[in-house]
Amino acid sequence: MRLGHDLLWIVAKLFSLPEDPVTHAERLAALRAELAHAGVDGFLVPRADEHLGEYVPPAGERLAWLTGFTGSAGLAVVLADRAVLFTDGRYTTQAAQQTDPALWDRRHITEEPPAAWLREHAAGLRIGYDPWLHAEAGLQRLEEAGVTLVPLAANPIDAIWADRPAPPMAPALVHPAEFAGRAAAEKRAEAAAALRAAGQDAAVLADAHSIAWLLNIRGGDLAHTPLVLGFGLLRADAGADLFVEPGKIGPEVRTHLGNDVAVQPRAALPAALAALRGRHVRLDAEATPAWFAQALRAAGAVVEGGDDPCRMPRACKNAVEQQGARAAHARDAVAMARFLAWFAEAAPRGGLTEIVAAERLLAFRRAVPLFAGESFPAISGAGENGAVIHYRVTPESNRPIRPDECYLIDSGGQYRDGTTDITRTLWTGPGAPPPDLVERYTRVLRGHVALATLRFPQGVAGPFLDSFARRALWDAGLDYDHGTGHGVGSFLSVHEGPAAFSRAARPVPLAPGMILSDEPGTYLPGRYGIRIENLLLVREAPTLPDQARPFLEFETLTLAPYERRLIDPALLAPAERAWIDAYHARVLAEVAPHCDVATAAWLRTACAPL
Repeated sequence: MRLGHDLLWIVAKLFSLPEDPVTHAERLAALRAELAHAGVDGFLVPRADEHLGEYVPPAGERLAWLTGFTGSAGLAVVLADRAVLFTDGRYTTQAAQQTDPALWDRRHITEEPPAAWLREHAAGLRIGYDPWLHAEAGLQRLEEAGVTLVPLAANPIDAIWADRPAPPMAPALVHPAEFAGRAAAEKRAEAAAALRAAGQDAAVLADAHSIAWLLNIRGGDLAHTPLVLGFGLLRADAGADLFVEPGKIGPEVRTHLGNDVAVQPRAALPAALAALRGRHVRLDAEATPAWFAQALRAAGAVVEGGDDPCRMPRACKNAVEQQGARAAHARDAVAMARFLAWFAEAAPRGGLTEIVAAERLLAFRRAVPLFAGESFPAISGAGENGAVIHYRVTPESNRPIRPDECYLIDSGGQYRDGTTDITRTLWTGPGAPPPDLVERYTRVLRGHVALATLRFPQGVAGPFLDSFARRALWDAGLDYDHGTGHGVGSFLSVHEGPAAFSRAARPVPLAPGMILSDEPGTYLPGRYGIRIENLLLVREAPTLPDQARPFLEFETLTLAPYERRLIDPALLAPAERAWIDAYHARVLAEVAPHCDVATAAWLRTACAPL
């Protein structure tokens, strides 16, 4: 089957396990030789490309090439006599599996931050870095460790990565008004007005998501996020410069951009920044490569800190984008229902594998109108693999999905009108699940419902809501080492800032139109993982008598039944049970009419009242 062959090739290429440790030892030794030649005592290797996003093209996978670690977040510090890899709680198990302990110390990035490690092991040393791969604010925090950070003109890894892939050159595409909801010229005018109000002449746009949103374009430079990788300058007169390889911009897109957007190659960036001498230029120090601030200051520009002017407008979806999200989730729900019905019949018999399950879900999504690809590679984890929070199945790790065990599937789709992300934890059967699993699943579900049903005052930020999803787990001494939810784009990244349900996130107040995930979980390494995820749309809440200020609430976008065999109704409060029953009734009413007869019949059982 061609689909199976394609999926195996993709996971083998993107998420392969580490190669022979000797190879990585040779790479580390070669890097140290380059550092000695450059006159520095160490080097910082982030998991980032020049756009500082979570997802990078193969040419930007320097951290994976050097270490073997393929997660989406991490930082390595290489000294002459030791090397350390920092990852967050999502990746501690994966980092241990993929890296050689003889070469790499592994550290939890929040429990032992890189600055603390540098203070202990590298104080007084000269540490090199690539100014294209680090934000200035992050570098400033590291400098507090007592090291001297040295910008290098060329990345030393590039000098030793002999078969480094070429940068992507996928063509740009127009994102039409029927999906975008607003004209690009209108967006540019609004963002330019914000610059004028701040007394600024221009803003640097290093985030490719901002460029895609502002100019109403999409692309194929990343595997699962439809971006055109490039840089932008937005001027206070609403004109813009797009720095991208001209071969990506075809005649249709060129016409769409209009005369007020100049397309130039990336090589023109230094001259464009030099021309801003004496001008006030906004730059987001947390999300822009340090190279820009350094180049602007060298040119005599006045660099002023400030948020990317596109970030909040992009996060607050307009009415067309909101309706697109609803429509995309409604269609995605049909694919999920077909998958869940298929899985419920096939899993008890055995014979499935993690890749087969992921392949079948992808096949169902491919049959959905406006489907453009997965929003990320499906996390398809059976048994103990489900406890690896961001597990990626590979041909080497692919394991059978056995009867009577727990299976976690976290997946999503990119549709022209919206982006989806859903997680369901399933019981394979045919036997009954163990009581401890049922209790833990029910506690996760209670936290999931607690967040979904929350009313909160306008102005409250996501980090202050994170604990609502943890309360039922905390009551039993349980927790999870990841945020409760992230923002989601509109046919853009499945992980979008600036808002999040996370104690580690910047406290950005939630606002109507934002879409965030609601995904508490709990994990038992070596046994199973539980996570339940829906996407929520922030909206204004109805006014109550004597209400002191405006309140907000959530609209649940995702439509798929929960695993009723893992729910203990006795652990649910009456209001929780009523909400779950009402949600299931909505799923049945809205999804079943669009399904085949067999899937609709399965939904009637799966969505029956508790």
